[in-house]
Amino acid sequence: MKPVNVGLLGLGTVGGGTVNVLARNAKEITRRAGRGINVTHAAARNLAAPRNCSTEGIKLTTVAMDVVNDPDIDVVVELIGGYDHSLELVMQAIHNGKHVVTANKALIALHGNEIFKAAQEQGVMVAFEAAVAGGIPIIKAIREGLAGNSIEWLAGIINGTGNFILTEMRDKGRDFADVLAEAQKLGYAEADPTFDVEGIDAAHKLTILASIAFGIPLQFDSTYTEGISHITRADVNYADELGYRIKHLGISRRTEAGIELRVHPTLIPHRRLIANVDGVMNAILVKGDAVGPTLYYGAGAGAEPTASAVVADLVDVVRALTADPGNRVPHLAFQPDALSDTPILPMEEIETAYYLRLQASDKPGVLADITRILGESGISIEALVQKEAAAGENSVPIILLTHRIREKQMNAAIARIEALDSVYDEVIRIRLEVLDAD
Repeated sequence: MKPVNVGLLGLGTVGGGTVNVLARNAKEITRRAGRGINVTHAAARNLAAPRNCSTEGIKLTTVAMDVVNDPDIDVVVELIGGYDHSLELVMQAIHNGKHVVTANKALIALHGNEIFKAAQEQGVMVAFEAAVAGGIPIIKAIREGLAGNSIEWLAGIINGTGNFILTEMRDKGRDFADVLAEAQKLGYAEADPTFDVEGIDAAHKLTILASIAFGIPLQFDSTYTEGISHITRADVNYADELGYRIKHLGISRRTEAGIELRVHPTLIPHRRLIANVDGVMNAILVKGDAVGPTLYYGAGAGAEPTASAVVADLVDVVRALTADPGNRVPHLAFQPDALSDTPILPMEEIETAYYLRLQASDKPGVLADITRILGESGISIEALVQKEAAAGENSVPIILLTHRIREKQMNAAIARIEALDSVYDEVIRIRLEVLDAD
């Protein structure tokens, strides 16, 4: 059959990786897809920039819309990132009747509902496996491999930068700022690391996973997001002493009241598999009612791991080119007219266990005041550690683990504790999850 012509928007790390994988594995890809897949037109911001791929035989331009409007292009691959310009390009490609593959998690999380509606009306596909967890085929696993399950919950390390920072803090006793600076030098973190360390990148990805798992519209604005910049070396060490490790998780859970959708630092028992995922690696736990807990692990970023997902999407698109649009796998796993209006729970209504760390006066009665407030708030203590005061200091760190309680009860209790004259600074709170033992 006639090869499929691909237009590539972006020839950076992932774009170059995509060109390389398509060229190196051309024969196997053709055997799997049923026809060849060729990149024939590509857009790049700077045509003179050095590349990690060969562009021989590819028409190059600095105007991305030229690729989108090229009548010979069958599939547009969007790898330039961002919001507004990417949305314009993708919507124009759909309008032109072209299929789209994208690695842009922010675009899908914020504008996916609009994009998928337009694609359905035009009878084209929008594939986005590379938008979440790089080379891990997590979207396909949930959307197709677990299609016979009712998904109960999912939890994932879906940002490698944050995982690298927390791993270095634990293994080498380093401070957050020190490790962040190294992550920037190594290229794991951007010059402005806000999206990574404050959980925004993970929230984009969690929004997508939750929609596919639970059949709900994409709702990024309803995702609770908390970063790791307040985590100290002391917190990492105390957690380890208590048998836990701190991971920056995206968690979504189905409850009778609604869907939990949250990103925050989390204590996990050190014996759990996901607690032992270190460095820049990603991992996602998904629990289905039939299959039980399943774990998906691999490289969450990088040229060829992400290109692996891009090319897999291209193969899926090519396989489906002759299929009736109504019989294709739905973008969000459930048929568009069957998405649920199940509410997203506000964070204050979500129930978890907690790790609390506070600095208090080293004098009689202080601990009694703190435990009294927790007791009056209906909060049960599972473990308590009071450290010795450092030489010359008149305050001591107190660390508590609580049983599960609603966030709004914990918020009220923390406000009362922080109001005590004997408690200094704010109370550090990290949520605790057992996950695959639930």
